[in-house]
Amino acid sequence: MLDSLDHEHDEQRRKGLKDELIEVNLGVAQSIASRYRHRGIADEDLEQVAYLALVRVVQSYDHGSGHDFLSYAVPSIRGEVRRHFRDQGWVVRPPRRVQEIQAQIAAAESELGTELGHPPTADELAERLGQSPPDVHEALAARGCFAPASLDKVTGWVEGTPVGERLGREEEGFGAAEARVVLAPVLRTLNRRERRMLEMRFITGCTQQEIADEIGVTQMQVSRLLGALMRRLRADLETGSHGRVGAST
Repeated sequence: MLDSLDHEHDEQRRKGLKDELIEVNLGVAQSIASRYRHRGIADEDLEQVAYLALVRVVQSYDHGSGHDFLSYAVPSIRGEVRRHFRDQGWVVRPPRRVQEIQAQIAAAESELGTELGHPPTADELAERLGQSPPDVHEALAARGCFAPASLDKVTGWVEGTPVGERLGREEEGFGAAEARVVLAPVLRTLNRRERRMLEMRFITGCTQQEIADEIGVTQMQVSRLLGALMRRLRADLETGSHGRVGAST
């Protein structure tokens, strides 16, 4: 009975110590998460991942191993945050190699900048990380993949103008102008009646019966004439043979 009570007391004491260890190191977890702020994932989500990682570390930590708790906990918490950031933070997902170098850059950039006294260049980062400069350049260029700028974002370049309004766009009427350039040589091969049929059908919007009344044939003949004419025009466009004279009269 006494052994049972002693065991229960020990368990409660261990649980109390673990809870205290978690509470004392919440700031450490929060600091690790803060290194990944403003990169496309909510700060609260990153902190939650770091806190959960801290709890798991406290549960698995072996005091008898001789390792300092923080030297054991910090790499584990940082690894969990990095994995979450890598897996959840990309809007446009680049190759895994680029993602991994991005994570290395995030870890080394601040430290290297402090040592050098200025923001590190891509070549300096490459030397520190043991990566090739082109790979580091590619990883730096992919930073926008985490959270691309909104097209509605207003920037100072043109005051009050959203990014989307400065992008190039197709001018109105461009498609029609292009169609006229492509069709003009083909349409020149048509005779007067063929042109009149096309004008009435596709510009004026006349019915086949109205076209038949205009040119003096039956509605069925108009249907066949239009079908043959469209096939011929399509063939001329595909082959580029615009030199022949219309055959129908």
